[in-house]
Amino acid sequence: MKLFETDHYFNYPWDQVTAANWQKYPNPISSHVVSVDVLSRSIDVEKKTLRTERLIGCKQAIPSWLSFLVGGQEYSYVREVSEVDLVNKTLVMKTHNLTMNHLLLVNETVVYKPDPQLPTRTLFNQSAEFTAYASISRICDKIEDWSVERFGQNAKTGKMAFESVLQTLTEKWDESGIFVNDVSNTIMKEVNEVTEKTSDVLSEVKKLGIFRR
Repeated sequence: MKLFETDHYFNYPWDQVTAANWQKYPNPISSHVVSVDVLSRSIDVEKKTLRTERLIGCKQAIPSWLSFLVGGQEYSYVREVSEVDLVNKTLVMKTHNLTMNHLLLVNETVVYKPDPQLPTRTLFNQSAEFTAYASISRICDKIEDWSVERFGQNAKTGKMAFESVLQTLTEKWDESGIFVNDVSNTIMKEVNEVTEKTSDVLSEVKKLGIFRR
């Protein structure tokens, strides 16, 4: 098993970062993310938390030696479960891959929370565990090493992409005179806008065995 971890600061308040999170995709920098579908969403009124489950589709080239092992799969899918806690001001997102998880399992955790030293900015912590399954340990090591390297590259791209999204949205909010100082309004708006997923998405979910743990 290999590990990855990184910290970053976004120079925007937590409310604003959390509101922008739902509008992160699509963006021109993270072009490998091709689809985001909401599978379920629920609110715990007493705890003031929002739980969301999403299916994220990606298209990304893999090396020829790995393609030989897994076959030519053009798209990969990730299951993401997030929880927004309005009381403690945390956004926790946990993801794991659905595609090729018999060969490589990636468990990622992302936490957004206000910086205790400077509440006007947001602390971002990202960690991931990579576990390869193969009969030859040398192959496992190679798969895990490649995955950590690729994950690190995507992590850098993802932070750049989110910075650009935050900047664009902030300019729009400033122009309209709206400042996001209470993310609960955004949450309720998002919940009200959620509609039933198309049969194609649900069919894909069932084929992938998305609810297996």
